Amino acid sequence: MAAEIHSRPQSARPVLLNKIEGHSDSVNSAVLIPKEDGVITVSEDRTIRVWLKRDSGQYWPSIYHTVSSPCSCMSYHHDSRRIFIGQDNGAVVEFLISEDFNKMNHVKTYPAHQNRVSDMVFSLESEWVVSTGHDKSVSWMCTQSGSMLGRHYCNALASCLQYDHETQHAFVGDYSGQVTLLKLEKQTYSTITTLKGHEGSVGALWWDPVQRLLFSGASDHSIIMWDIGGRKGRTLLLQGHHERVQALRYLQLTRQLVSCSADGGIAVWNMDTQREEAPQWLDSDSCQKCEQPFFWNIKQMWDTKTLGLRQHHCRKCGKAVCGKCSSKRSTFPIMGFEFPVRVCDACFETIKEEDRTPLATFHEGKHNIAHMDMDPSRGLMVTCGSDRIVKIWDMTQVVGCSLATGFSPR
Repeated sequence: MAAEIHSRPQSARPVLLNKIEGHSDSVNSAVLIPKEDGVITVSEDRTIRVWLKRDSGQYWPSIYHTVSSPCSCMSYHHDSRRIFIGQDNGAVVEFLISEDFNKMNHVKTYPAHQNRVSDMVFSLESEWVVSTGHDKSVSWMCTQSGSMLGRHYCNALASCLQYDHETQHAFVGDYSGQVTLLKLEKQTYSTITTLKGHEGSVGALWWDPVQRLLFSGASDHSIIMWDIGGRKGRTLLLQGHHERVQALRYLQLTRQLVSCSADGGIAVWNMDTQREEAPQWLDSDSCQKCEQPFFWNIKQMWDTKTLGLRQHHCRKCGKAVCGKCSSKRSTFPIMGFEFPVRVCDACFETIKEEDRTPLATFHEGKHNIAHMDMDPSRGLMVTCGSDRIVKIWDMTQVVGCSLATGFSPR
């Protein structure tokens, strides 16, 4: 079922500890069981499995439960051992896991959505299960009565969710690239704001309630940090992935962001440093450097008897420039550009060598990563995806979890 790869880290990179195999279809979610050598997985093959590590070092399923519809997501609350499973048919199913993780009993089934459940959060404080679905809705249901408390419809398929348990605010990412902030109440809700910045569907969200920062990752390969607590609209752009970003986790103690993409890329971003906002792109009918017309500027093209040029933008100053005036490429990590991007010739001259010092590290997961979970106290990470494989990683040498929390690496 599982192979033990390494017992301890070898270098400053993620170290693959175990690989769990056995699912017959995509693994859509995997979570580490706190204080246990265990992993819970849910899959498109309609199974919920609890894997415990045996004396041999391998993981074997102690619970193997099949449900009526493919499992799309889950929310596990360890202290109460309650687990909520989102399904392709729109239902959310609640189970209670026994103390020895060998048995699981059905508690309730919630008719949450008319289509696939994309994400969900269980809040013990309010006894709510909040979920998003491909029916374009966000629903919140009472886990005591099983009744629907409220529903909000988005303009696009709702893809991911984060929830602030203290203030009952929900952050909903959707396929249009927007993130909607809702204030949920019993029987009602209010829309606070809509965050717009991505050019592709939002695939992952992470909310840090301590610093009040929201991170969003999207199919445009980018990550945006939204400073919600600062109330000034400050955003930071992070670009380093080459495929859609599908998982995020912010480590508050070390001030690092871990992100995973569909091509298996694992990035660790240093957020404990001075960063600058990327500029807004400016609009112009001609190059803001050499004043040559762009190809839609018919009047200037006629007056000057010249052919129009294609418009580009300098990533450092945001000015609209032609290809000749922006022939240089450079990294600029302080603005989040970890790989070379287009800059105008004037800005290129201002970038010093120390300005190119990376503020993120990049690693290969070597499998499609659809979901990721971390246990910072042990420095562990679990990834899963469409290749049906679950991988458990030691991240202590990459993120310094053990130093920050006082725990020793496994």
